Amino acid sequence: MHYQRTVLWRKAMKLALSVYKLVPGLPREEVYGMRSQLTRAAISIPANIAEGWTGESSAEKAHFLAIAHGSLSEVETLLTLCEDLYWFPHDQTTGARSLIEETSRMLTSMRRRRRRER
Repeated sequence: MHYQRTVLWRKAMKLALSVYKLVPGLPREEVYGMRSQLTRAAISIPANIAEGWTGESSAEKAHFLAIAHGSLSEVETLLTLCEDLYWFPHDQTTGARSLIEETSRMLTSMRRRRRRER
């Protein structure tokens, strides 16, 4: 199956789109700080899922899934910081948080399965 057909990759893409819709609400002086960091981390999730999906070895696939999971945690942390700084109201991040939770569960499940296969 192609990675673009997976629910995991599609959820990760929706999260990246959700982040891109949120970042215009950041203060102008954060264009090269928080905005850049948040969008890079969000893009990294589906990109690493795709790269891992097409990897040659099981170890290579596991490596990229781990990177995607780390980027997901980074996005969650940055969203929390933005909320705590009152840059993003909680009601605007609900959708992104839901996608983070779902994507995290799926990545955890997939990574566990890979570890058992070794």
